[in-house]
Amino acid sequence: MVSVDTDARTVAVEGPDGRFERPYGDLLVATGASARTEPIAGASLDCAFTMHGLDSAAAVRALLTPPAAFDLASFGGEAFVDAERVERYGATSPPDRVAVVGGGYVGVEMAEAFDAHDVEVHLFQRSERPLPPFGDAVGDRVADHLRERGVELHLDHEVERLAGTERVERVVCAGGAEQAVDAAVVGIGVAPETDIVDDTPVELGDSGAIAVDDYGRTSVDGVYAAGDCAEDDHAVTGRPAWVPLGLTANRAGRAVGATVAGDPTPVGEVAGTAVVKAFELECGRTGFVGDAEARAAGFEPVTETITAGSRSGYYPGAAETTVTLTADRGTGRLLGGSIVGRDRAAVRIDTVATALSGGLTVAELERTDLAYAPPFSPVWDPVLVAAKVLGGRL
Repeated sequence: MVSVDTDARTVAVEGPDGRFERPYGDLLVATGASARTEPIAGASLDCAFTMHGLDSAAAVRALLTPPAAFDLASFGGEAFVDAERVERYGATSPPDRVAVVGGGYVGVEMAEAFDAHDVEVHLFQRSERPLPPFGDAVGDRVADHLRERGVELHLDHEVERLAGTERVERVVCAGGAEQAVDAAVVGIGVAPETDIVDDTPVELGDSGAIAVDDYGRTSVDGVYAAGDCAEDDHAVTGRPAWVPLGLTANRAGRAVGATVAGDPTPVGEVAGTAVVKAFELECGRTGFVGDAEARAAGFEPVTETITAGSRSGYYPGAAETTVTLTADRGTGRLLGGSIVGRDRAAVRIDTVATALSGGLTVAELERTDLAYAPPFSPVWDPVLVAAKVLGGRL
């Protein structure tokens, strides 16, 4: 689909036999998001990648495969990937040293992936810690763990450009610091793909994504939007927010389908609930983590961080689990939290996310009847311990 005429209720489509138009009764825009590279220059050099789709993954895997072992058929063949690009990288010698630009989800996961191929990994992050949306406690533990696993961290380093003649040869940072590399992955975020509605009356929100109501309806009758190209209401503030994550996209698309079919279904609120694996560490976050974001949303935040065991202390497999919870001082309402640990830490964030969706106070979370048995949790689950300590502060 290349354009939309909302007055005529038609879409223009570019296909193998040329361009044609089709009418619509209802239209769902689900164009997703695209990987950002700006303002980093040099992202078009050979061996510079973003990770956004199967073609990107196939190209990187081809580069990591020794030319003698490369076989296009093992990548799905021409029908499934950009065969020309994959074959070009399949004929290229694998890198010895790789830069990962950005310490978010993609950056941390790619650092682990490259390490598994015995590649020297240099991770660049412009802030003081990796995984900034997860808060300081998670960022500190992840930074220590990445160093333990041999990842070279360049924190407080903002990358200006990737440099080289035809292929990436080095990373250049603001201030002049440089690092020689053979390849680079840029993972500095995504932007909503809204070009398809540029010449229509469909309104965008403050985030730049498409503004929608509770049912995914845009400002134009018969036009819906869902997924990474659209905003949703935030579970804590009730205000529009852009949170491009997999579950919210799937849930919203399903809801719009039900609505169009005659069963009006809200797309649901978002809280930014996310999990990521950093080697042996599991990390989770939801809502507002720490004080700055909550204060900017108009709350008077109070934050506490605790460390507790993941199981009863005498039971094998117990590991330290660090939980951060943030609440509003005036109302006691829970605003968000984060978790990091080695033993089933990430999934515990679902308890906090559920409490956010229910509008629970910290006191109500503390009284939640969570399951206890030594193989799974201590009597006081780490989330309950954090709620108890934060409740004391409040």
